This record gives sequence, C-alpha cells and structure tokens, in this order.
Amino acid sequence: MTYRELQLALAVFGIEDRASLRQIKSRHRELVKRHHPDLGAPADSEEMRKVNAAYRVLLEYLSDYRFSFAEEEFYEQNPDERLRRQYFEDPLWGGNG
Repeated sequence: MTYRELQLALAVFGIEDRASLRQIKSRHRELVKRHHPDLGAPADSEEMRKVNAAYRVLLEYLSDYRFSFAEEEFYEQNPDERLRRQYFEDPLWGGNG
C-alpha cells in the first residue's frame, strides 16, 4: 500500500486525517447502504467496488498500525485530561498543591 492509495481511500470515505475505527466502520455501513443495488440504489457496481476497495485499504493500514499506550500518546488523544493533569496540582486552580 502506498500513501497515495491511503489518501484515495480516505477521499472515497470522505473522512479526515484522524478517524477512529468506529467512525470508519460506521461510514462504510453508510456508503454500502447508499450504493448497494439490493437496497434500492441504482445498479452502479463500480461505486460498490470503490467503497469496498477503500475499506480494505483502510483496514489493512489499521491492522499494521501499532497502537501506543504511552502516557504522552494518551494525553495527545485526550486533551481535556492533559489540561486536568497540568492544573490538578496547581493551588491557583483549586488543586491540592
């Protein structure tokens, strides 16, 4: 897989650079419902092929991705917790300091 293929898959799904697996699966269900001929969509098998190919690319990318459970990554993904940690001990902000 190339970066260009990944970008094309994201474009087919219409999602941003950061998306959760839940968002990707939800978007896949929406697109399948929209383009599947058995669900009343016009018979355009090319669109279904694009959607399924993009889904395979995204799943392949995610299967090779190493999830990081490092503390800094946690705070990067949860900015509210980062702020809470930053000001929790500060007496000015009501901390126990």
